[in-house]
Amino acid sequence: MGVDFRTQAIHAGYEPLDNGRAAVPPIYASAAFDLGDAARGDALAGGDIDGFEYSRVANPTVDALEKRLATLEGGIGAVAVGSGMAAVSYALMCAGEGGGRIIAPTDLYGASVDALGDFLPQFGIHSDFVKDINDLEEVESKIGPDTRAIFAETVANPSTAIIDIEPLAELAHSHGIALIVDNTVPTPYLLNPIKFGADIVVHSTTKGITGHGNAIGGAIIDGGNFDWPNGRFPQFTARQQVISDDRTGEWHSFAEKFGKAAFIKRIRIKYLRTFGAVQSPFNAYLSLVGLETLPQRVSQQVVSAQRIAEHLTSAPHVTKVNYSGLGYTPQYELVGKYFPRGVGQILSFQVDGGADSVRRIIDGTKLFSYVPNIGDARSLIVDPARITHREVPAEARIAAGVSDNLIRLSIGLEDVNDLIADLDQAIAAAY
Repeated sequence: MGVDFRTQAIHAGYEPLDNGRAAVPPIYASAAFDLGDAARGDALAGGDIDGFEYSRVANPTVDALEKRLATLEGGIGAVAVGSGMAAVSYALMCAGEGGGRIIAPTDLYGASVDALGDFLPQFGIHSDFVKDINDLEEVESKIGPDTRAIFAETVANPSTAIIDIEPLAELAHSHGIALIVDNTVPTPYLLNPIKFGADIVVHSTTKGITGHGNAIGGAIIDGGNFDWPNGRFPQFTARQQVISDDRTGEWHSFAEKFGKAAFIKRIRIKYLRTFGAVQSPFNAYLSLVGLETLPQRVSQQVVSAQRIAEHLTSAPHVTKVNYSGLGYTPQYELVGKYFPRGVGQILSFQVDGGADSVRRIIDGTKLFSYVPNIGDARSLIVDPARITHREVPAEARIAAGVSDNLIRLSIGLEDVNDLIADLDQAIAAAY
């Protein structure tokens, strides 16, 4: 019998006997670790054995978080990094390095749109945007000889649009390209994309995983199923000095040395070690503590988000509500397929008027905090066009449904009736 998610969220990836019998994972505030003897140090540096030498590459506290996340997502390994955008950037660069192309929808988080559309092209990695990531014909029309991956959010921020993972994964794999998904909004409790065919999962652990708005972090999880040496990814079959021994003439590629773990090993050994967006042991500790209550927190937040979305559909001056959990949405069938526990704690809605109306509503709330984050124990409110998607060009914002009269909510753990009353009074006062 398998171990339940709630049990794994507390116990997976950590062994008290290996840590002085500490019941809670300790914070290993050490920059480096004793290599032991010369032979062990050589093996650690060459990636022949797992262990700890320098916290820029691996740290015991961070390692516990990585193992727990890999278990919860059903992956073979994970690398924790300094932020969610570091996770997105590393994953896309690792797949696309050397001139690859990435297919992505327009309705992504603002910083991801900026990375794909403006910044990664400076490194030779270009993107092909599609309007609807679930339109397989549109997606397939963008696949060319240089395409390396499809990237999407499992639940888009702030539209809450859901991707249909299984057919998208089948399409990607039929062309030898990877499916990389951002699973930040649902968290592993609501969705495990690897079970449905996704190859790489990224998270901003800052959000629901940590759950209290007190630690920035990100993670990349490898499903271990993709054929990286299939000809489209020369970076995985080229010999690499860092994992070889030129003294003895032993040369290795990542695919040859690490097999199915080639991607996650390259993330750690090349990207984390070289670019250095390291997650601090203290932040990893806070994320581990947050994970212990993830199921309970998210369960309540989903129930509250559903009630608030339903209430807003008939609220004065609200012209549209974006929440895929509502029964009348075109994607409701996908909710039943992928999200038996609900689609998450964020929703967005449009109101009469424009930016001035939005400003008055935001300024009028008393319980909602005006914070550009999601997944917090506190309920949060923000105007995406001015804050989270500010760097996105106007045309791309409109394509993503981010208008000047849009408000995004992240529902926390307060009493739902209090939250509804707060929204009602703020909206009434704004008009």
